[in-house]
Amino acid sequence: MTFQFAEINGTRVHYEVRGTGDPLVLIHSGISDLRLWDDQMQALATYHRVIRYDVRGYGKTPDVPGTFSYHDDLRALLDHLGVDRTAVLGCSIGGAIAIDFALAYPQRVTALIPVASAVGGYDPEETDVAAKEEREKLFAEANAAYEQGDFQQAAHISARVWMDGPKREPDQVDPELRARAMAMMADLFELPEDEGTEQPLEPPAASRLAEIKVPTLVVVGDCDVEEILMAADFLAEGIPGARKAVLPGVAHYPNMERPTEFNRVVLDFLAM
Repeated sequence: MTFQFAEINGTRVHYEVRGTGDPLVLIHSGISDLRLWDDQMQALATYHRVIRYDVRGYGKTPDVPGTFSYHDDLRALLDHLGVDRTAVLGCSIGGAIAIDFALAYPQRVTALIPVASAVGGYDPEETDVAAKEEREKLFAEANAAYEQGDFQQAAHISARVWMDGPKREPDQVDPELRARAMAMMADLFELPEDEGTEQPLEPPAASRLAEIKVPTLVVVGDCDVEEILMAADFLAEGIPGARKAVLPGVAHYPNMERPTEFNRVVLDFLAM
Protein backbone atom coordinates (compact mmCIF):
# COMPACT_ATOMS: atom_id res chain seq x y z
CA MET A 1 0.00 0.00 0.00
CA THR A 2 1.62 3.23 -1.16
CA PHE A 3 -0.08 6.62 -1.07
CA GLN A 4 1.34 9.09 -3.53
CA PHE A 5 0.82 12.59 -4.90
CA ALA A 6 0.56 13.82 -8.48
CA GLU A 7 0.73 17.42 -9.68
CA ILE A 8 -2.44 17.66 -11.76
CA ASN A 9 -4.35 20.62 -13.18
CA GLY A 10 -2.84 23.04 -10.69
CA THR A 11 -3.41 20.95 -7.58
CA ARG A 12 -1.68 18.01 -5.86
CA VAL A 13 -3.81 14.89 -6.03
CA HIS A 14 -3.47 12.33 -3.24
CA TYR A 15 -3.99 8.77 -4.45
CA GLU A 16 -3.26 5.09 -3.92
CA VAL A 17 -2.82 2.30 -6.47
CA ARG A 18 -2.99 -1.33 -5.42
CA GLY A 19 -3.12 -4.64 -7.28
CA THR A 20 -2.78 -5.68 -10.90
CA GLY A 21 -5.20 -6.48 -13.67
CA ASP A 22 -7.86 -4.42 -15.39
CA PRO A 23 -8.02 -0.92 -13.86
CA LEU A 24 -10.82 0.16 -11.52
CA VAL A 25 -11.16 3.71 -10.15
CA LEU A 26 -12.98 4.39 -6.86
CA ILE A 27 -14.37 7.90 -6.26
CA HIS A 28 -15.55 8.83 -2.76
CA SER A 29 -18.68 10.72 -1.71
CA GLY A 30 -19.09 14.42 -0.97
CA ILE A 31 -18.72 14.07 2.80
CA SER A 32 -15.81 11.65 2.95
CA ASP A 33 -12.42 11.00 1.37
CA LEU A 34 -10.53 8.04 -0.06
CA ARG A 35 -10.82 6.24 3.30
CA LEU A 36 -14.39 5.47 2.29
CA TRP A 37 -12.95 2.51 0.37
CA ASP A 38 -10.84 0.98 3.15
CA ASP A 39 -12.98 -2.17 3.13
CA GLN A 40 -12.75 -2.53 -0.65
CA MET A 41 -9.08 -2.15 -1.49
CA GLN A 42 -7.73 -5.58 -0.55
CA ALA A 43 -10.68 -7.52 -1.97
CA LEU A 44 -10.89 -5.61 -5.24
CA ALA A 45 -7.12 -5.41 -5.73
CA THR A 46 -6.96 -9.20 -5.79
CA TYR A 47 -8.46 -9.00 -9.27
CA HIS A 48 -7.94 -5.40 -10.45
CA ARG A 49 -5.49 -2.54 -10.48
CA VAL A 50 -7.47 -0.38 -8.07
CA ILE A 51 -7.02 3.39 -7.97
CA ARG A 52 -8.57 5.53 -5.24
CA TYR A 53 -7.94 9.21 -4.78
CA ASP A 54 -8.97 12.30 -2.84
CA VAL A 55 -11.09 14.48 -5.08
CA ARG A 56 -10.02 18.14 -5.28
CA GLY A 57 -10.93 19.89 -2.04
CA TYR A 58 -11.18 16.64 -0.04
CA GLY A 59 -8.77 14.68 2.12
CA LYS A 60 -5.19 15.58 1.21
CA THR A 61 -5.95 17.04 -2.23
CA PRO A 62 -6.19 20.82 -1.82
CA ASP A 63 -8.61 23.07 -3.60
CA VAL A 64 -6.89 25.98 -5.34
CA PRO A 65 -8.10 29.16 -7.04
CA GLY A 66 -9.21 28.87 -10.65
CA THR A 67 -11.68 26.91 -12.70
CA PHE A 68 -11.69 23.12 -12.89
CA SER A 69 -13.88 20.11 -13.55
CA TYR A 70 -13.85 16.92 -11.51
CA HIS A 71 -14.03 14.71 -14.59
CA ASP A 72 -11.02 16.46 -16.15
CA ASP A 73 -9.08 15.97 -12.91
CA LEU A 74 -9.80 12.24 -13.20
CA ARG A 75 -8.68 12.20 -16.82
CA ALA A 76 -5.42 13.89 -15.86
CA LEU A 77 -4.81 11.42 -13.03
CA LEU A 78 -5.34 8.50 -15.40
CA ASP A 79 -2.94 10.11 -17.88
CA HIS A 80 -0.39 10.45 -15.10
CA LEU A 81 -0.79 6.75 -14.26
CA GLY A 82 -0.69 5.64 -17.89
CA VAL A 83 -4.21 4.22 -17.75
CA ASP A 84 -6.00 4.38 -21.09
CA ARG A 85 -9.27 2.65 -20.15
CA THR A 86 -10.81 1.80 -16.81
CA ALA A 87 -13.95 0.81 -14.95
CA VAL A 88 -15.21 3.70 -12.82
CA LEU A 89 -17.08 3.33 -9.53
CA GLY A 90 -18.29 6.32 -7.53
CA CYS A 91 -20.44 6.88 -4.45
CA SER A 92 -22.92 9.76 -4.13
CA ILE A 93 -21.22 12.85 -5.63
CA GLY A 94 -18.47 10.47 -6.66
CA GLY A 95 -21.08 8.61 -8.66
CA ALA A 96 -22.00 11.84 -10.43
CA ILE A 97 -18.31 12.40 -11.24
CA ALA A 98 -18.08 8.86 -12.61
CA ILE A 99 -21.14 9.40 -14.80
CA ASP A 100 -19.81 12.74 -16.07
CA PHE A 101 -16.47 11.11 -16.86
CA ALA A 102 -18.22 8.35 -18.82
CA LEU A 103 -20.02 11.00 -20.86
CA ALA A 104 -17.03 13.30 -21.35
CA TYR A 105 -14.56 10.49 -22.16
CA PRO A 106 -16.60 7.48 -23.30
CA GLN A 107 -13.64 5.89 -25.05
CA ARG A 108 -11.82 5.63 -21.70
CA VAL A 109 -14.50 3.79 -19.73
CA THR A 110 -14.99 0.01 -19.73
CA ALA A 111 -17.74 -0.17 -17.09
CA LEU A 112 -19.67 2.21 -14.85
CA ILE A 113 -20.85 1.59 -11.27
CA PRO A 114 -22.76 4.48 -9.65
CA VAL A 115 -23.37 3.77 -5.94
CA ALA A 116 -26.03 5.74 -4.01
CA SER A 117 -25.37 8.18 -6.79
CA ALA A 118 -26.22 11.76 -7.48
CA VAL A 119 -26.82 12.75 -11.12
CA GLY A 120 -25.83 16.10 -12.61
CA GLY A 121 -28.93 18.11 -13.54
CA TYR A 122 -31.39 15.70 -11.87
CA ASP A 123 -33.85 17.23 -9.40
CA PRO A 124 -36.53 14.71 -8.43
CA GLU A 125 -39.87 15.58 -6.90
CA GLU A 126 -39.90 13.57 -3.69
CA THR A 127 -43.22 12.24 -2.45
CA ASP A 128 -42.32 11.90 1.25
CA VAL A 129 -42.55 15.58 2.11
CA ALA A 130 -42.18 15.03 5.86
CA ALA A 131 -38.94 13.07 5.40
CA LYS A 132 -37.55 15.73 3.08
CA GLU A 133 -38.41 18.49 5.56
CA GLU A 134 -36.74 16.54 8.37
CA ARG A 135 -33.62 16.10 6.25
CA GLU A 136 -33.52 19.82 5.43
CA LYS A 137 -33.91 20.59 9.14
CA LEU A 138 -30.92 18.37 9.92
CA PHE A 139 -28.89 20.02 7.15
CA ALA A 140 -29.66 23.43 8.70
CA GLU A 141 -28.60 22.21 12.14
CA ALA A 142 -25.38 20.72 10.75
CA ASN A 143 -24.60 23.97 8.94
CA ALA A 144 -25.20 25.97 12.13
CA ALA A 145 -22.81 23.71 14.04
CA TYR A 146 -20.26 24.08 11.25
CA GLU A 147 -20.52 27.88 11.32
CA GLN A 148 -19.92 27.78 15.07
CA GLY A 149 -16.80 25.67 14.56
CA ASP A 150 -18.30 22.59 16.22
CA PHE A 151 -17.22 20.14 13.55
CA GLN A 152 -17.87 17.06 15.66
CA GLN A 153 -21.48 18.09 16.17
CA ALA A 154 -21.83 18.90 12.48
CA ALA A 155 -20.53 15.42 11.68
CA HIS A 156 -22.88 13.80 14.20
CA ILE A 157 -25.90 15.51 12.63
CA SER A 158 -24.74 14.73 9.09
CA ALA A 159 -24.41 11.07 10.04
CA ARG A 160 -28.11 11.07 10.93
CA VAL A 161 -28.88 11.77 7.28
CA TRP A 162 -26.27 9.76 5.45
CA MET A 163 -25.14 6.95 7.74
CA ASP A 164 -28.44 6.19 9.48
CA GLY A 165 -30.90 7.21 6.78
CA PRO A 166 -34.55 8.13 7.32
CA LYS A 167 -35.65 4.62 8.28
CA ARG A 168 -33.27 3.97 11.18
CA GLU A 169 -32.18 5.41 14.50
CA PRO A 170 -28.48 5.84 15.33
CA ASP A 171 -28.48 2.84 17.68
CA GLN A 172 -29.51 0.63 14.77
CA VAL A 173 -26.21 1.30 13.00
CA ASP A 174 -22.88 -0.27 13.96
CA PRO A 175 -21.25 2.33 16.26
CA GLU A 176 -17.79 1.63 14.84
CA LEU A 177 -19.03 2.38 11.31
CA ARG A 178 -20.75 5.56 12.48
CA ALA A 179 -17.51 6.65 14.16
CA ARG A 180 -15.52 5.99 10.97
CA ALA A 181 -17.99 7.95 8.87
CA MET A 182 -18.11 10.82 11.35
CA ALA A 183 -14.31 11.03 11.46
CA MET A 184 -14.20 11.57 7.68
CA MET A 185 -16.98 14.16 7.90
CA ALA A 186 -15.32 16.07 10.74
CA ASP A 187 -11.98 16.07 8.91
CA LEU A 188 -13.71 17.46 5.82
CA PHE A 189 -15.39 20.23 7.82
CA GLU A 190 -12.00 21.29 9.19
CA LEU A 191 -10.53 21.87 5.73
CA PRO A 192 -10.29 25.39 4.26
CA GLU A 193 -13.33 26.55 2.33
CA ASP A 194 -13.38 25.98 -1.42
CA GLU A 195 -11.25 28.33 -3.49
CA GLY A 196 -11.83 26.98 -6.99
CA THR A 197 -14.80 27.27 -9.34
CA GLU A 198 -16.19 24.06 -10.75
CA GLN A 199 -17.12 23.92 -14.41
CA PRO A 200 -19.94 21.34 -14.57
CA LEU A 201 -20.52 19.07 -17.52
CA GLU A 202 -22.68 20.70 -20.18
CA PRO A 203 -25.26 19.60 -21.11
CA PRO A 204 -25.71 17.87 -17.73
CA ALA A 205 -25.80 14.11 -17.34
CA ALA A 206 -29.51 13.90 -16.56
CA SER A 207 -30.36 14.72 -20.17
CA ARG A 208 -27.70 12.44 -21.67
CA LEU A 209 -27.99 9.03 -20.00
CA ALA A 210 -28.89 7.33 -23.30
CA GLU A 211 -25.37 8.21 -24.54
CA ILE A 212 -23.81 5.81 -22.04
CA LYS A 213 -23.02 2.58 -23.89
CA VAL A 214 -20.80 0.72 -21.41
CA PRO A 215 -22.00 -2.00 -19.00
CA THR A 216 -23.52 -0.23 -16.01
CA LEU A 217 -24.44 -1.45 -12.53
CA VAL A 218 -26.48 0.89 -10.30
CA VAL A 219 -26.06 0.06 -6.59
CA VAL A 220 -28.20 1.48 -3.80
CA GLY A 221 -29.18 0.66 -0.21
CA ASP A 222 -32.89 0.41 0.51
CA CYS A 223 -32.59 2.57 3.66
CA ASP A 224 -31.16 5.57 1.79
CA VAL A 225 -33.01 8.87 1.40
CA GLU A 226 -35.81 9.00 -1.16
CA GLU A 227 -33.90 11.35 -3.46
CA ILE A 228 -31.12 8.78 -3.87
CA LEU A 229 -33.55 5.89 -4.34
CA MET A 230 -35.28 7.89 -7.08
CA ALA A 231 -31.95 8.72 -8.70
CA ALA A 232 -31.08 5.01 -8.76
CA ASP A 233 -34.31 4.26 -10.61
CA PHE A 234 -33.67 7.18 -12.95
CA LEU A 235 -30.21 5.83 -13.82
CA ALA A 236 -31.33 2.22 -14.18
CA GLU A 237 -34.15 3.25 -16.50
CA GLY A 238 -32.19 5.85 -18.47
CA ILE A 239 -28.90 4.05 -19.17
CA PRO A 240 -29.33 1.43 -21.89
CA GLY A 241 -28.93 -2.08 -20.51
CA ALA A 242 -28.18 -0.94 -16.97
CA ARG A 243 -28.61 -3.39 -14.10
CA LYS A 244 -29.59 -2.44 -10.56
CA ALA A 245 -28.54 -4.05 -7.28
CA VAL A 246 -30.40 -3.11 -4.09
CA LEU A 247 -28.65 -3.98 -0.83
CA PRO A 248 -31.18 -4.44 1.98
CA GLY A 249 -30.90 -2.87 5.41
CA VAL A 250 -28.27 -0.25 4.55
CA ALA A 251 -28.33 3.47 3.77
CA HIS A 252 -25.94 5.74 1.86
CA TYR A 253 -22.76 3.69 2.34
CA PRO A 254 -23.52 0.08 1.38
CA ASN A 255 -19.79 -0.51 0.87
CA MET A 256 -19.13 0.23 4.55
CA GLU A 257 -22.14 -1.55 6.03
CA ARG A 258 -22.05 -4.66 3.84
CA PRO A 259 -18.48 -4.79 2.52
CA THR A 260 -18.39 -8.50 1.74
CA GLU A 261 -21.67 -8.43 -0.16
CA PHE A 262 -20.79 -5.14 -1.86
CA ASN A 263 -17.38 -6.40 -2.98
CA ARG A 264 -18.89 -9.59 -4.37
CA VAL A 265 -21.58 -7.69 -6.31
CA VAL A 266 -18.92 -5.44 -7.85
CA LEU A 267 -16.50 -8.24 -8.69
CA ASP A 268 -19.21 -10.44 -10.17
CA PHE A 269 -20.39 -7.60 -12.37
CA LEU A 270 -16.90 -6.74 -13.58
CA ALA A 271 -16.19 -10.40 -14.33
CA MET A 272 -19.16 -10.68 -16.70
